[in-house]
Amino acid sequence: MAEKTEDLAIALFGELFMADQLARNRISKALPKGMELSHFGVLNHLARIQEERTPAQLARSFHVTRGAMTNTLAKLEWAGHIHIRPDWDDARQKFVALSPSGRSARDAAVQAIAPLIGEVVQALGADRVRAVLPVLRELRTKLEGAD
Repeated sequence: MAEKTEDLAIALFGELFMADQLARNRISKALPKGMELSHFGVLNHLARIQEERTPAQLARSFHVTRGAMTNTLAKLEWAGHIHIRPDWDDARQKFVALSPSGRSARDAAVQAIAPLIGEVVQALGADRVRAVLPVLRELRTKLEGAD
């Protein structure tokens, strides 16, 4: 008997939510002392794109409110991990850039979590992970477009 689409969807999202929660907990515990998952996310994003971003652009990228992003950025700036400068053409806007300290903090975080996530990939098998990535990417893009 064929599974109902709704049952399949509930099973899929149930697994996604549980995997997300378990991954976040595990990675949070492995991050360097004082670094939160949201901090790592912003540092990693800035390290990958290697360009300045406005707080609003970062908030959109992470699907969080501007207030939540402002809070995260304030903590990262206080720690010296980012530089926030005014936009010289529009004083109402600011730009965020990764500092050398931020790059070091991000690199230390990657070193701390890499073995942990590497173990998961190794346990599942690299071929299986490669096979599921396109489906997860497509799911993400469908959900991003649903807003």
